[in-house]
Amino acid sequence: MPAIKPSSIRDLKDRINIHDVVARSVALKRSGSNYKGLSPFTNEKTPSFYVSPDKGLYKCFSTGQAGDIISFVMETERLNFYEAVEELAKRFNVELEFESGGRPVEDRSLRQELFELHEIATAFYKQQFHAKNEAGEWIRDYWTKSRKFSMEVAEDFGIGFAPADGIGLGHAASKKKFSGEALEKSGLFYTRRGTRPEQMGYRFRGRLMIPIRDYQGRVTAFTARQLEIPPQDDPSREAKYVNSPETPIFNKGSLLFNLDRARMEVGPDTPFVMVEGQLDAIRCSSEGLKGVVAPQGTGITDRQIRLIKRYEPSVRCLLDGDSAGQKAALRMLPITLAQGVETTFITLDEGQDPDDLFCEKGLEAISLLADQEIGGLEFACRSLAPSPADLSPQAKAKASKQLFEVVKVVESSAAQIEFVKEIAHHLDLDEAATVSDYNQFLRGPQKAVHKPVNEEDAPKKAPKAIHSVERDLLILILHFPTIGLETSQIVNAEWIDANRTEGKLLNHILNEFLHDMWNGPESLNESLDSVELQTLAANMLFETPDIENPVRVANEAIRTLVYKHADKKIKQIKLEMGRNPENFNDEVVALLKESSALQKIKANPPQLVTSTV
Repeated sequence: MPAIKPSSIRDLKDRINIHDVVARSVALKRSGSNYKGLSPFTNEKTPSFYVSPDKGLYKCFSTGQAGDIISFVMETERLNFYEAVEELAKRFNVELEFESGGRPVEDRSLRQELFELHEIATAFYKQQFHAKNEAGEWIRDYWTKSRKFSMEVAEDFGIGFAPADGIGLGHAASKKKFSGEALEKSGLFYTRRGTRPEQMGYRFRGRLMIPIRDYQGRVTAFTARQLEIPPQDDPSREAKYVNSPETPIFNKGSLLFNLDRARMEVGPDTPFVMVEGQLDAIRCSSEGLKGVVAPQGTGITDRQIRLIKRYEPSVRCLLDGDSAGQKAALRMLPITLAQGVETTFITLDEGQDPDDLFCEKGLEAISLLADQEIGGLEFACRSLAPSPADLSPQAKAKASKQLFEVVKVVESSAAQIEFVKEIAHHLDLDEAATVSDYNQFLRGPQKAVHKPVNEEDAPKKAPKAIHSVERDLLILILHFPTIGLETSQIVNAEWIDANRTEGKLLNHILNEFLHDMWNGPESLNESLDSVELQTLAANMLFETPDIENPVRVANEAIRTLVYKHADKKIKQIKLEMGRNPENFNDEVVALLKESSALQKIKANPPQLVTSTV
């Protein structure tokens, strides 16, 4: 695979503002010359994530992670270095240059192929939806007459139709010469019997196609709604919905339907609205409720709530009026409470769903339901103990423990106690006694610590920065590079502790200065071979140190380096000589000479003579 030219990578970083990259996934607010927001790497309530457009860097003070536009895309989208570079180039229309001139089609990464394959599938299904044939007319009648949606809405959401035979998609894919791996892992085909269209097993046939987009608006999967014309040989013909399986570009627990559009509509006075299904979301959006999202047919996950929290930490849940909707909401509540997302619930009547309601009432439906909107804990109380007056003392005790499980995940102890008082009020229990029961519940063996659903969701804590002289020199050279060359000429690599990450990075940078390879801090990521070193460099660069006389501080750091190295070596020499005090041979003479030289360099360590920075 041809390598991307380093100069092309530098040009990419120069031309793309890091704010524009980060703002796609983090809600940023100006803070002086920087921007701040909630960390995309962990769950937090107070913003500790900062972006510096001037430096082209970000830093998360809660986890210690830092970097540039490339490392941000690598971290948040799980790409390797070159995939991140190519994704940024495509996203911001920057042309890359490769060492060998051009880049052959077969060198597309798997992720690139999968995104392109889904673009082709979206276009194909959309073309079939608008086709001037019997099937096209039938599906458009179904959309406008049976589902009561307009053609404008179909166009807006990219609604499509998968014909019964499905082979047309295979022909469209074959023209682009996708790899066998891409065809197999795309989720569009059941099995790959071959790459010829007639050999492919098509997952979606005779169905209404709803494209599923990530928060950037890229199609990553499909939901296919059952119609009246499923093929007889379709193994999924009885299923109401057929969904794409998980693929390298689609994880259903990390995505919310319509988030790419809804995130632009929410704010302090307009929270997200969550409904259960994609067609519910499309209906609400088409009637003017723009901040609506829907999960992908599974229980809400920590990752999905974190996505919501990035943009607006509040959500209204508009639930189907059946028991399944109630249970799903009850499972969701502890997650939103743990992450500090304010949640209210609007429960519809039995048998009613948002699609029916908004189709009949339009946007007026929300105001009609305002009286039915209740807070999260009240919803839990009503769900677990709908008729507290009819409950026995034992049943109330059982219900209170179930509600304690919900409350315990709240970070604030004061808020927990207020919630417990609310539980006591609902269950008609003595307030003080209920608080006492709750405290006992927390102390008891049944106490459980709320854990994220997946290990990858666990908050990462920033490692404590250990002060070292290597770190001091790094900060000086990175922010005052005019002292870099002279420092590289007088500092011996032996003096630097290469076991420390700071020492490895310092050696690397001094070596680049010494051999005239230094191209500035913005080129560091290209030459560093580990994420650990890249993160350290970004951390060092993010904040400008308040140093009046860098040369004096650098000389002090060099003196400390010399002292530390000399003292360690002299101690080793004394121990070596102590092993054979009477054996005065050539080896001992050499050790004495080395010790003498070390004493001299301690007495007169080399210093910078640079007077300007």
